[in-house]
Amino acid sequence: MKYVLAIDQGTTSTRAILFDEGLSPTATAQEEFPQHFPHSGWVEHDPSDLWATTAGTCRAVIERAGIDAGDIASIGITNQRETTVVWDRETGKPIYNAIVWQDRRTSAYCEELRDAGHADMVAERTGLLLDPYFSGTKLKWILDTVEGARAKAQDGKLLFGTVDSYIIWRLTGGKVHATDATNAARTMLYDIREGEWSTEICELMDIPMQMLPQVKNSADDFGECRADLFGRPIPINGVAGDQQAATIGQACFEPGMLKSTYGTGCFALLNTGDTIVRSSNRLLTTIAYQLDGKPTYALEGSIFIAGAVVQWLRDGLKIIREASETQPLAEASDPEQGVILVPAFTGLGAPYWNAQSRGAIFGLTRNSGPEEMARAALESVGYQTRDLLDAMRADWQGQGGEAVLRVDGGMSASDWAMQFLADIIGAQVDRPKVLETTALGVAWLAGMQTGVMPAQAEFAKTWALERSFEPQMSADTRAAKYTDWQRAVQATLSY
Repeated sequence: MKYVLAIDQGTTSTRAILFDEGLSPTATAQEEFPQHFPHSGWVEHDPSDLWATTAGTCRAVIERAGIDAGDIASIGITNQRETTVVWDRETGKPIYNAIVWQDRRTSAYCEELRDAGHADMVAERTGLLLDPYFSGTKLKWILDTVEGARAKAQDGKLLFGTVDSYIIWRLTGGKVHATDATNAARTMLYDIREGEWSTEICELMDIPMQMLPQVKNSADDFGECRADLFGRPIPINGVAGDQQAATIGQACFEPGMLKSTYGTGCFALLNTGDTIVRSSNRLLTTIAYQLDGKPTYALEGSIFIAGAVVQWLRDGLKIIREASETQPLAEASDPEQGVILVPAFTGLGAPYWNAQSRGAIFGLTRNSGPEEMARAALESVGYQTRDLLDAMRADWQGQGGEAVLRVDGGMSASDWAMQFLADIIGAQVDRPKVLETTALGVAWLAGMQTGVMPAQAEFAKTWALERSFEPQMSADTRAAKYTDWQRAVQATLSY
């Protein structure tokens, strides 16, 4: 039996999962790490935490499985996207904390670029909107702010990467500085039409291109990890940003197939095949995956706060001890109260793209308590997903596709939340047997590349349904509740 080791480096924790040749997870290790909030709207990670939890969970999962590193055929890496790391080429030491995808510190610079008329050019090249979410402006901020950074970058002494690049560089002992097309497509520096870094955008942001990693296919040769890490060198053959990896893990290989992942944020991707669909509804055009030099494109809607709203109930309001408590609280809530939570803690993502917005709660009464707050938190994720799907339907109208949403991620385990999701979007929601679709997707990329896992068509047949949720809410109730949500969002935006 051969195994594939999937590294899932996320926003709040790092996981390592071993998959066997039959695509079954056999052992898991997970470790949380601290979040840093130096100022309002700023979010950072210590890169040493990202690396320590990666190495630690990999060693732990090998030990728990009772196998030898020689039994591992390949490593796949999936990661939080857009998070930006800059490190010294010689010492490997980061020159600043990792600036996380949620961070909003470059909002003013994005406004400057919009006011200067660059938004259309950036969208045409990258498929992205001018927003602090993406890596490019974070990288510029580091170069502008850290003393001596720009001069060192121009001298070729600094390297830039999203988290996958940093992990690859550390795993290979500094021998490989690379990323894959899905992660490159999230930097706002990569031309998704031409399949190369954009000289025009790098010049606009004054970013030395020698800092940028080599861009490879999602299934490719990313070098070998150092022998001293796990006992022997192991090849790295699969890399994809977390949402693209989940799209692969959900076997959304046909145009029109749609998935939504509920982690810290929520991300819906619609496969558009070899067609670059330019959104008229403020969605993103991105790369779903790239195999054998051929990109498959997608429309994406990004919600910044999904599972993070449950963390806020736990860590901020302290009304729950663990996420599983939200479902019984929501079930016990008073449905007549109509409390609405707009969780714009770090701004609003698609389709609003307002970096300045902050969270708001509407409809509180003297009887509102933890039950109503839990209900409003779970409902907020359904409402935000409806925003995304309505925009996608408008952009993809007349082009077919399934009227089914495949879901995954931690929050998808909540029956209550998934039933409300089906109700509010008015469509079937399918939850697979394997919820770890992000890790599964990148494990398949690595395993397929090394020949220990099946080809794409056979892999797609392995997708298995755990439960379907059918809409039960009346059309009138659905319309009324969604209208209330839209009013709450508009009030939040106007404030």
